[in-house]
Amino acid sequence: MPISRSFKIAVKLADVPAWKVAHAAGVNANILSRIMSGALRVRPGDKRVLKVAEILGLRPDECFEKPDNDFPS
Repeated sequence: MPISRSFKIAVKLADVPAWKVAHAAGVNANILSRIMSGALRVRPGDKRVLKVAEILGLRPDECFEKPDNDFPS
């Protein structure tokens, strides 16, 4: 499940560079970059994403894309 557009926008529009956000959250800047680009897929509740979200003032439910339930069962 990819991270949400809101999460990506919050990281990009932060008052400080993304590497400083990552550092403040205790996350490696390269890992945050890979998460942002989609090169590293994360699961809902991923602690790294949630730590960054906390620094940015995002709620956990704002961090991940909602599942697409348009497919018939």
